[in-house]
Amino acid sequence: MADTPPEPEPPPIIVVLPDGQEVTGRLQERQQVQGAWLYKVAVPAWQNTPSGQVEPAWYVVWVQAPGHVKPVPGVSYNNVPTTRLPPPTTEQQILGERRPSGWVLQKLNGGRGPGRGIIHAVDCEEASAGAPLLTLDKALDAAEQPGTRLCSLCSAAAELDPVLKGFDHGFDGEE
Repeated sequence: MADTPPEPEPPPIIVVLPDGQEVTGRLQERQQVQGAWLYKVAVPAWQNTPSGQVEPAWYVVWVQAPGHVKPVPGVSYNNVPTTRLPPPTTEQQILGERRPSGWVLQKLNGGRGPGRGIIHAVDCEEASAGAPLLTLDKALDAAEQPGTRLCSLCSAAAELDPVLKGFDHGFDGEE
């Protein structure tokens, strides 16, 4: 039976530490995330053994590129395992960026009494910070309470009004 060849050593990369120092580590993996790249790097360090000795070790951590890594001149990174985000769907290309789903209830008058508030889209600038996220059903329940209104500055009114009034509102001579 033939021996399998050893795995190639990951290529060197310069890792920029939080205090600005630079050390040469090993690039193990790259991963694309929304708006950025993360690099999994191994940085040389020391560790204590159970017998009280000190031995070399590798500290492995994900860092954001390019802010915390620099390529080593002349080194190829073509064989580094790389995970890319899937390409945008045709719908995403046509519609562009979408807002996060959900709504929030801004309570008015200190939240005293039922239904005193404004429902906002989750990303509305007027929405209360830290307000709990409402599902569609919870947002509709809250919107039906007397004294609650839908924000017209964000998409809350445009999204929830048709559901509250029925999709056929405005047909058959209705206003």
